Amino acid sequence: MAIKQTGDIAAQRLSPEQLSCEFSDIAPLLDASAAAAAASRCHYCYDAPCVNACPTQIDIPGFIRKIGNGNLKGAAVDILSANPLGGMCARVCPTEILCEGACVRNHQDAKPVAIGALQRHATDWAMERGEALFSRARETGRHVAVVGAGPAGLACAHKLALAGHAVTIYDAREKAGGLNEYGIAAYKTVDDFAQREVAWLCSVGGITIRHGVSLGRDLELDTLRKQHDAVFLAIGLTGVRALAMEGETMSGVMNAVDFIEQVRRARDFGTVPVGRRVVVIGGGNTAVDAAVQSRKLGATSVAMVYRRGVESMSATGAEREFAQTSGVTLITHAMPVRLIGEEGVVSGVEFERTLSEGGLERFVIEADMVLKAIGQTLVPVGIERDVLTLDGSRIAVDGDGQTSLAGVWAGGDCAARAGIDLTVQAVQDGKRAALAIDATFARTAAKAA
Repeated sequence: MAIKQTGDIAAQRLSPEQLSCEFSDIAPLLDASAAAAAASRCHYCYDAPCVNACPTQIDIPGFIRKIGNGNLKGAAVDILSANPLGGMCARVCPTEILCEGACVRNHQDAKPVAIGALQRHATDWAMERGEALFSRARETGRHVAVVGAGPAGLACAHKLALAGHAVTIYDAREKAGGLNEYGIAAYKTVDDFAQREVAWLCSVGGITIRHGVSLGRDLELDTLRKQHDAVFLAIGLTGVRALAMEGETMSGVMNAVDFIEQVRRARDFGTVPVGRRVVVIGGGNTAVDAAVQSRKLGATSVAMVYRRGVESMSATGAEREFAQTSGVTLITHAMPVRLIGEEGVVSGVEFERTLSEGGLERFVIEADMVLKAIGQTLVPVGIERDVLTLDGSRIAVDGDGQTSLAGVWAGGDCAARAGIDLTVQAVQDGKRAALAIDATFARTAAKAA
């Protein structure tokens, strides 16, 4: 079976007006009346299941009650004290499997309280007004190094700064934010929100960010340990898994994360090249973001192909549905076996799948662009081998995020810990490590007294 079309990779497939529409906010902000109506549906449960389902344990009934009473500042304090990246999480969290999935309203009228939208309503209100919601404790004289300015690193830095400690964040990129800045679909975070959130978070004071600085190239972990009272590693997963087949270097074959970054960095979406026929290999949120944005940029056909069934996909049901309603064709139980091309240019992918009646079927999907989204890996440059897990895939940590090295903690995607690889879980990792670091400082001070 083959999908036969013609075309190649090019920019400006749609008009500026079409692109503006395609990349507008997919979940516009609630107005005051809509927020009040949404808040009125909350039962303000005691021992609320929605709170237990939130990795950062936001007091959801509390902030919704405040919205209902018109106290948006109080609602924002409730949210951001538990999750300093609450604005971004309101945009990208899979609420259908977290807080909203646990809402008791699902058992009554099959429609949960719009917790994510209400969280965004309160946090956006506060940030647009530049509200000073928190103040730092008195300077302690302690200095902590945070390596990585993604969600875990930012959350850790914010919590430590509030406690009065000085924090220097070292990041390899030119902008802070990590995946929030470079790895999330542009239609989810419009109007440069990631940078506005970073600016708000750092406005508490005590946080310095040094850009263009990479562990193992510009920094040594031993040096950081000597120059700081503690170190928090939040380096993420910067490697990309390969298909391990011939032809991956052909023109038109690229990593989905690189494609997403191109879209995120573009000042004009029309300058981003995209194929007419795009094949995305993978079944996670990165695959969905790459596939949907390919369509939004003007690809005629986009197929998202996954080697297992939908029940095994890491992309949520809501994400899969959004992809399909956006014009993406979902193909499951298909394993890529060969990249096809001529003169160094990709022209298709051959897949293999098991038929229900037995036996194997091979088929080709023609493509002028192939995006690989089969997972990311840790690149442990500058990190000692004995700090890693046995298989070397993550940094080994305890329940507080502490590594086997004295004074060194880790969190976010780079750490081997319980929880799911989501922005909100990374935030919780950063918070937990910050509390542990602060407690360690307190114990040290008590012993010295």
